Amino acid sequence: MPVARSERLLTLLQTLRRYRRPVTGTVLAEETGVSLRTLYRDIASLQAQGAMIEGEAGIGYVLKPGFMLPPMMFSEEELEALVLGSRWVARAAEPRLAGAGADALAKIAAVLPADMREMIDSAALFVGPKRRDEDKADVSAIRRAIRLERILELHYGDEQGRISRRRVWPFGLGYYEHVRVLMAWCELRQDFRHFRTDRIIDMALHEGRYPRRRTVLLKEWRETQDVPIEN
Repeated sequence: MPVARSERLLTLLQTLRRYRRPVTGTVLAEETGVSLRTLYRDIASLQAQGAMIEGEAGIGYVLKPGFMLPPMMFSEEELEALVLGSRWVARAAEPRLAGAGADALAKIAAVLPADMREMIDSAALFVGPKRRDEDKADVSAIRRAIRLERILELHYGDEQGRISRRRVWPFGLGYYEHVRVLMAWCELRQDFRHFRTDRIIDMALHEGRYPRRRTVLLKEWRETQDVPIEN
């Protein structure tokens, strides 16, 4: 059964997004299942629609960041994923991030055709009840520290109620079913440590950046914890 042209163009865009360096037309044609001639026509069509695809035949192509997909290129499954993700964030995240998720979905819905907007409103995908444990720490401040690569000073209580003072380099935040977990390099332990946000009694954000890059810490943490890289 022939693939619709809009779906074919979307597949090509998604394939290009996976590559940070120029990729040849031959490779793209093989991955998207079209002839090289069709591939060149599809690239020209995307460029005409505003996609910032740089390169040329025989050299390779790369998609520059910043191109927004036309709303008609969302599939039913992608819209359902957006709805489910937004509803999960509303349940599991702190109020500020939950509100941001709802706002993002509303912005997407506002530019969708009427039939797709109705799919969002009628999506029968739901998540469970809200988590019970409440955070003592300001999770939005933790996310800001992660983005800015700033040191956090924590007063942290363990399972036995013992309180310790830690200076940590935050680089990740895990949202689990019942808890949120801060991933960080701990200066006291000189190793990676995990801190439940509902056990952080108080914290202070330092002005200076920690001495290593967040991406490097995250890569090393993945290797030591055997955590696969998410696509």
